[in-house]
Amino acid sequence: MDENARESQPLAAVPAGAEDLMALVAKGDERAFERLYDQLAGPVYGLVRRIVRDPAQSEEVAQEVLVELWKTATRYSAEKGSVLNWAMTLAHRRAVDRVRSARASTEREQKATFEAARGRPFDEVAESVATRLERSAVRRCLKALTELQRESVLLAYYQGYTYREVADVLETPQGTVKTRLRDGLIRLRDCLGVTA
Repeated sequence: MDENARESQPLAAVPAGAEDLMALVAKGDERAFERLYDQLAGPVYGLVRRIVRDPAQSEEVAQEVLVELWKTATRYSAEKGSVLNWAMTLAHRRAVDRVRSARASTEREQKATFEAARGRPFDEVAESVATRLERSAVRRCLKALTELQRESVLLAYYQGYTYREVADVLETPQGTVKTRLRDGLIRLRDCLGVTA
């Protein structure tokens, strides 16, 4: 049957069995591949998804498997198993390869990060001095706040109280506490020279 005659056949006239479809796909029949694709896409994607987990990666791997089926259809042998088994074997191999590749990539990145961090000298003295200077600056700037602002900031940020708890401790309305905190934080920011 020539190419034009096959294309003019209704889709229902193409055999429905995967093995029959694969035989036509091996001859380059695109319509048969469409039918085969419809039969295999779901199971292939499901298997890949269970292994790869990431939906986008799974779609990509499943697509690669189905394209490989199209390209290698002439190598299919019914004596070695069903088309579904062949497709699932390809899908499993590709999915495992993708997981191994991703894992190896992550391990390489972690190793490179560790090596870079290990190669960078850590100056404990400089870090300690910087921390002390920061603390000193914060103490100095806290002293510049009003008593009410300082109390609110210390309760909220150094003792971990919520707005409501600060309001209860100071016996002050929550709105007033929020205003004190906001104003106090703005003054702290300006005093410390922090730009936001």
